[in-house]
This record gives sequence, structure tokens and C-alpha cells, in this order.
Amino acid sequence: MNASPSTAEALRGALAGLLDGLPPTQAAQAVDRLISHYRGTVPTGAPVLRDRSDVAAYAAYRMPATFEAVRAALDALRAAAPGWAPDTHTDIGGGTGAASWAVADAWGSSARTTVLDWAEPALALGRELAAASGIPSLRAAAWRRSRISAALRVESTDLVTVSYVLNELTERDRTALVTEAARAARAVVIVEPGTPDGYARIIAARDLLIAAGLTVAAPCPHSGACPIEPGTDWCHFATRVSRSSLHRQVKGGSLAYEDEKFAYVAATRFPVVPAPARVTRRPQIRKGQVLLELCTEDDGLRRETVAKRHGTLYKAARDAAWGDEWPPR
Repeated sequence: MNASPSTAEALRGALAGLLDGLPPTQAAQAVDRLISHYRGTVPTGAPVLRDRSDVAAYAAYRMPATFEAVRAALDALRAAAPGWAPDTHTDIGGGTGAASWAVADAWGSSARTTVLDWAEPALALGRELAAASGIPSLRAAAWRRSRISAALRVESTDLVTVSYVLNELTERDRTALVTEAARAARAVVIVEPGTPDGYARIIAARDLLIAAGLTVAAPCPHSGACPIEPGTDWCHFATRVSRSSLHRQVKGGSLAYEDEKFAYVAATRFPVVPAPARVTRRPQIRKGQVLLELCTEDDGLRRETVAKRHGTLYKAARDAAWGDEWPPR
């Protein structure tokens, strides 16, 4: 399920309104530095976003993609727990609030959101974007400066989101942060870049969540060991991001869209019904058949061929996308 046009358009409009007038060369320089950090592996001991120009460039460069990736992860959680909705939400390391926009889109304006981040310029811009959103839950959100480290303590909440944050932390701080999120929340959703390193951080977080007593809701069809052998592959997914003219200008791209690759885990303290299997690669459509790469509970990783003779299942396979559960409910 894609984000509702109203929320996605509201985000693009808020970004365009607040970032209008940012010098293109200054934005490009900040984006280049942020890309280098985003793709790097060395954690920092200070906020990555240093001032308003950094934050403005980051928001234009990353917010639309982060929003869509978190929204896709939340869709998978909603499919596993269709009757559940959070009343309270804490966005750890939320920066300018992309994950909070995704939560508002997934469940309407029901959740009371608190955004925690250690960069005051990010929180300030996040407040401005939220105020321009026209979305009640975002406009009422609390934006609090907190050091994102092993010392962080989180008030009890229904949902915790941690998106594109773990790469900024030391291993000790990552472990403590995920453990604290598991203690405080009824549901935890963690999103990282769809790279081998991002997947490794997700698997480590998944292990911690399970050890804390949570059940994996997505993307895995089970809470057992991941069937992927370390170093041989990595589990990740993709979501399409529409680019506004501002987005294209800041990123130096010409296409009207891009594909954001991400890895994630969603886990809960309440009963869920995970997918029977998950499509782990883009389906290959051949003449009269569709080849699906699946992660399953009983058989681990396997390929399933769905032929035209399978009727409605074949039609469903042709419509299936990378990251979908299989078979569709």
C-alpha cells in the first residue's frame, strides 16, 4: 500500500515552502557530505546535522525516501496486526520527523507523537514542517532534544520507530537503544539502508527484540533464525519515491522517481499473524509463469513457480511485488 496522496503531497509542499531560497551550491555541498556519511560505516559521537543548512539539505535529500521506507514497513506491521493502532508513538532519532509523517499517514491522526533527537536544528525544522502539514497529530507532536545513546530512557509507549539511526551509533549504543525500545514499547519498527551493513544491523536488532520477548511481525514469516547465511546475501526491499522538482534539484537527478532500498524489522508484544511467506526479490515474469523468490517459515528460502494453470493464484503472482507477503491474504 502506498502513502496516501494527501500526506505525500503535504510533505512535498511543506518541504518546498520551507526550503525555498536555499542556495543551490550550499545545498549541494551539504548533500554531498551527508551522502558520504550515509554510505559510510564509522559512527559519530555528535549529531550528523550541524546547522540549519545541513538540516534543510537533509530534509530535501532524505525525507521523502525515509517516509516511503518507513511507510512500507508500517504497512507490513498493519497487515500482521490489522486490528491494532497505536495511541502513542515515540520516534527515536527522528530528526525532521519523516517517520512521524509515515505514522500519521498509516493510522490517520490517532497517535500522539513524541520526536526525540540530539540535533536541535533538526527538531526546529521538523516543528516547522509539522506546523505546515495541516495534519493534527503532527501539529500536536512534541519535539524533544535527547542524546541518542546508551543513556537514553524512553517513556512507555505503544509504538517506537527507529529509522536510519543505528549507523550513527557505536555498537554499545545500538544494543542499549534497541533494548530500551523493546522495554518501553508494545511495537517496535526499525528501518535501515538496504545494504549488507544495514541488513547486519537489522539482524542484530531483530535478535535483541526476540531476546526481549517480542514476536517478529514482519518481514519475516517467523521469529526463528534468519535462513540467510551471513556474508552470502542480505534481505532488503525497495519502495518507489516520487521526486518533486525540489528533490530533483537537490539530488541532481532528472527522473521523476527513484527506488529506495531498505531493510527493516517490526516486532510486537501482542499477538500477530505474520505473512506465510515473503517475496524477497522482484518477481520474474516469464511466458505463462512467474518465478517467486520466497522466505518461508518451514522451508527457509525457496523458489516457487506459479504457472498460468494456477488461475487466480497466477494472476496474483503477476501482480506481486518485491516485499509482498505470499500468498496474498
